[in-house]
Amino acid sequence: MIDAQSRPQILEHLSKSLTVTIYDVKWIPSSARFVALGTFPRNTGCLQVWELQGAELKMTKEVERPASFKCGTFGASGLLDRQLATGNFNGQLQLWDLERTEQPTFSAQAHASIINQVDGCGGQSKGYGPPELVTCGRDGCVRVWDVRQEEAPVAAFEPGKTDKARDCWCVAFGNSYNDEERCVVAGYDNGDIKLFDLRTNRVRWEGNVKNGVCGVQFDRKDIEMNKFVATCLESQFHSFDARTQHPKEGFASVVEKVAVGSTLWSVQHLPQNRDVCAVTAGDGSVNLFKYHYPDQRKLKDGSGKEKGVAGTLELLANKNLSTQPISGFDWSADKEGLFVCAAFDQCVRVGLVTKLHKI
Repeated sequence: MIDAQSRPQILEHLSKSLTVTIYDVKWIPSSARFVALGTFPRNTGCLQVWELQGAELKMTKEVERPASFKCGTFGASGLLDRQLATGNFNGQLQLWDLERTEQPTFSAQAHASIINQVDGCGGQSKGYGPPELVTCGRDGCVRVWDVRQEEAPVAAFEPGKTDKARDCWCVAFGNSYNDEERCVVAGYDNGDIKLFDLRTNRVRWEGNVKNGVCGVQFDRKDIEMNKFVATCLESQFHSFDARTQHPKEGFASVVEKVAVGSTLWSVQHLPQNRDVCAVTAGDGSVNLFKYHYPDQRKLKDGSGKEKGVAGTLELLANKNLSTQPISGFDWSADKEGLFVCAAFDQCVRVGLVTKLHKI
């Protein structure tokens, strides 16, 4: 456990009130800039680029597009070109050069309606598979796209013909530690969580956490599966130890609840420390947790099969930054503890977490 004097603090550094609704924010790699994605009051898409200039936030670009933006990622882009992938309310997946935003460099009709989330992989790491994007939507489909070809997804996981299509709320890449292995974890409105293996094109594991899954993320994309977190309705989240999969029981997990009863919108692991994550809540709070590994991560059951042992979670800090839900949150990969977030009070905030080197 962390002693009181070493506990981190969450501080708000800058804030800016806007006249638009922002759904997602992402730091532009290797820069002091971030993008804000959302909608203008006239229900058109809003893409803004903001820059930290001393003690001020300056907007350096604003773009309007026909459809509102819901989500974005730089995960499939290299550090030099830094192209932004976006998903919009019309189901379009698009890739943008932020220096020339007249037309997207890639565009595909990924889903029939709103894209709830997009994640990227393979852009910033060499030798860890192709640059790919994964999308999910209200149609219950999870689709994987190679940014070098627009014709069709390279993999698709869709509801069966006799199944009721569940709204897929979130997706994330993981287990991409070489050129062959890569997985996608997806969360659904009925509490289902599914782990898809892209090498075999099959469901590797599935479970149900009894509450709609609002956010999922592996602690790292480009390592062998270690653990992943799923945030849910009714103020709870689950941390799964993905190192050991039991043939019947699946992955060991630990459940934690945030004190204030509200939806947990998202989870973002600290880039510089995979055992620390921020969980954002519907009451406008950011909650910082640390995962503690057990003394023994696996043991054998009565039949000799290995199964995982879950660790514990410790609340390090929490702070209310808004009176409305925090819709988007992103850590800076360049400066430890620096983050940007957006809330439904139509405000973007840049903050800092202190003392992270002590935990």
